[in-house]
Amino acid sequence: MFAPPERLKAEVFARIPDRFHVRHRASAWVDTQLHGAATPVFLEGPSFDREGNLWVVDIPWGRIFRIDPRGGVELAAEYDGEPNGLKFHPDGRAFITDYRHGIMVLDPASGRVEPCLDRARLERFKGCNDLFFASNGDLYFTDQGQTGLHDASGRLWRLRAGGALELVLGGIPSPNGLVMNLDETAIYLAATRDNAIWRVPLMADGSATKVGAYIRMSGGGGPDGIALDSAGGLAVCHVGFGAVWLFSPRGEPQFRIDSPDGGLTTTNCAYGGEDLRTLYMVESRGGYVFTARVPVAGKAMYSHGGTTS
Repeated sequence: MFAPPERLKAEVFARIPDRFHVRHRASAWVDTQLHGAATPVFLEGPSFDREGNLWVVDIPWGRIFRIDPRGGVELAAEYDGEPNGLKFHPDGRAFITDYRHGIMVLDPASGRVEPCLDRARLERFKGCNDLFFASNGDLYFTDQGQTGLHDASGRLWRLRAGGALELVLGGIPSPNGLVMNLDETAIYLAATRDNAIWRVPLMADGSATKVGAYIRMSGGGGPDGIALDSAGGLAVCHVGFGAVWLFSPRGEPQFRIDSPDGGLTTTNCAYGGEDLRTLYMVESRGGYVFTARVPVAGKAMYSHGGTTS
């Protein structure tokens, strides 16, 4: 259907040092997700703070690492949870989608992690996965749990800046990464077990309409984390495939970035660098972040005045 995309060169930017590797500890998350395999670290949720530090989470061991612009790694926080996604609010706090607890909030200065939202109408979430802030301060997040084609009951939620929680879309087979398009009239949503990126148009009142598949993929486990560039194109992390794909605003595959050492768990990404022309990607089980210079700059972070308390 399309010409083979051009391959971009990738290199390792940072690796979690051995001193932080966890061994001989039990984890219910590892037992279920990875069949009990040795998992010294499992990275996700890359996000930049205002000082240019890259933050990543370590799902099974409840840890959050800060990586400075030179690649130095520091343990910034540790708590009894399963952090999956992380995004910074303009007020400096980091919001976390925690698989076990719901939405958590991290104070980067102190390393303290506190609950923000643990239930929807008294019911626990299935397992929160990733999140995205709209320009007005609304927080969108995915509720994946163990859903898939066998149980397409995953959900997309919106936490209004004023505090109201709304269900945007249900019936999703494994909702994962998400971003809004440039004018915030639609959400691009990774439906991992459908091996597709869905486009979720939004009505003026915020409700979803005419949801459809925007990009179809094959192989691997499916799309995981996604990021938007300044032209409206998408970077899509293909977990289980070991690659990150760059799609044009029309959904045409243009570039492919393979993990440097052949790792297959390419789960999430974020644009960074002074010109936002460097894509930072995590190889989760390998415990490292790799980078590639890309032709189009990433979309700059929004600066909004929402509270999301």
